Amino acid sequence: MSLLTESVVFLGAAVVAVPLAKRLGLGSVLGYLAAGAVIGPWGFGLVSDVESILHFGEFGVVLLLFLIGLELQPSRLWTMRRPVFGLGGAQVGITAVILAGVAYGFGLPWQGAVAIGLALSLSSTAFALQIMAEKGHLTSRYGRTAFAILLFQDIAAIPMIALVPLLAGGGPDAGSSEVWIAALEVAAVIAAVVVVGRYLLRFVLRGVASANVREIFTACGLLTVVGTALLMQSVGMSMALGAFIAGVLLADSEFRHALEADIEPFKGLLLGLFFIAVGMSVNFGLLTTEIGMVLGLVVALIAIKALVLYVLGQISGLDYGSRQSLAISISQGGEFAFVILGIAVAAGVLAREPADLVILVVTLSMAVTPFLYLLSDRFSKKALEAPRPDDDMPDNLEHPVIIAGFGRFGQIIGRMLRAKQISFTALELNPNQVNFVAKYGNKVYYGDTTRYDVLIAAGARDAKVMVIAVDDVDQSVRTAEVVGEYFPNLSVIARARDRQHAYRLMEAGVKHVIRETFFSGLEAGRLALEGIGFASKDANHIAEVFRDFDERRLKTQFGNHKDEAKFQAEARAWADQLEELFAEDMAADTDAVEKDKDSA
Repeated sequence: MSLLTESVVFLGAAVVAVPLAKRLGLGSVLGYLAAGAVIGPWGFGLVSDVESILHFGEFGVVLLLFLIGLELQPSRLWTMRRPVFGLGGAQVGITAVILAGVAYGFGLPWQGAVAIGLALSLSSTAFALQIMAEKGHLTSRYGRTAFAILLFQDIAAIPMIALVPLLAGGGPDAGSSEVWIAALEVAAVIAAVVVVGRYLLRFVLRGVASANVREIFTACGLLTVVGTALLMQSVGMSMALGAFIAGVLLADSEFRHALEADIEPFKGLLLGLFFIAVGMSVNFGLLTTEIGMVLGLVVALIAIKALVLYVLGQISGLDYGSRQSLAISISQGGEFAFVILGIAVAAGVLAREPADLVILVVTLSMAVTPFLYLLSDRFSKKALEAPRPDDDMPDNLEHPVIIAGFGRFGQIIGRMLRAKQISFTALELNPNQVNFVAKYGNKVYYGDTTRYDVLIAAGARDAKVMVIAVDDVDQSVRTAEVVGEYFPNLSVIARARDRQHAYRLMEAGVKHVIRETFFSGLEAGRLALEGIGFASKDANHIAEVFRDFDERRLKTQFGNHKDEAKFQAEARAWADQLEELFAEDMAADTDAVEKDKDSA
């Protein structure tokens, strides 16, 4: 079968299976696994070269680790340190020890038992978060606890992936020179990656971004991930480890959101291919020959992980309903188990037969999770406990305000928010402007605000306010259109260069339009009146009347602004009305003065 034909098979299977699985409430991961099972050797046998497909699909895991690294900013980890490293570390450690002991009890060598214990201690981040998001549970107390544990698991997967190959043959002699030389090579490569990533890589990204060619910036991002991964592989380490380090190094950079938006589609496709390959590689023949053992191991895996999670939930102070939901939500096996077990087999730590059995158990445990949720919802109607005020994790892990454009206008807003210690995300398309404001201690991210994926990466789904302060009129209007179409939750405040720009923003649905020179012009006019002899009170009054009149005119003329002749005629009429208004105002003031004289 040709590559093009195989591509059609993979895409067709995914297009059919994933939406169907989503509609049934089973999640996209299970859809990919089902697609692989159907087209693989145990299904219709449309694709036979499973190993090469699985190896290529591992780049999806590499990209996933890069994106996880991008999210792991040191400040965020420090805020969540207690639930992440406390509960998460306890869950992984206790579960790994218990499951490794069970595997050892089945007669496996200790190296293979350790690999299985580590692999099964991890849960499916994508699977669990998707289900909780669909049910609206992510902001509940148990949802936030589950997120903290999953975050630690994602971090712990990196050293696990690096450790498993060292288990081969019981591990080399710790005192041998080969071990120390290999360790020094690894340390040198990691140090080189850190130095290059911290200094040279950002310089390269700035240069590529200044070319303003989107596909080249995307290519540079992919080159960064793949190059770092291959460099780590060259010294015997995991490619995923290299990608993770690269992501962490760029987590605080101004290119974080742009890279996330550009890499996400490739990650999604390749990770989907990886899951399809896993579904193809599952030995479903074991279901006919060892069905009792398989089902028993699935029950044992879920029961052990759920019990550990339930006890940890009780220790952390969760109520009964939240402990139960926590135990169900992340009691399944995870996608990293496929990676770790694959590495263990390739390194000779684990034989293919027990690895196939464990992969089947993990797959079935993931398939069972949605049904466990359904049973829990039916038999337990107790409401989830709301987050406590003294919770260790903040209510909002992201920023409530997004500022699109960080020039003169946007910087004023940013300074006001910072003065009140209100966090915000600033996006700027001009890399030179990003570099300039960084010199003054401002944190700005490079990104095109007209792109839906960039806004998603910047947290538009969870933010409250969007300030559109970009200089370019077309970019400003397009940003308003994208926000209005995809993020109706955002309250939009937009800067307008002139009256026509304001009307275009109003057409895009923006309710709060601020003309950039209007209020500064009012203030200058007020000072000019005082300069020629008007009292401060009178100058303020004139400015307020003019402001109210012009704002009313802006809204009244909306709809006629495209008819130039009519618009010009109305403008002259409004000017006459304004003169009449001030004349009447002056006459009223004169009458008031005369009455005061008469009464005196």
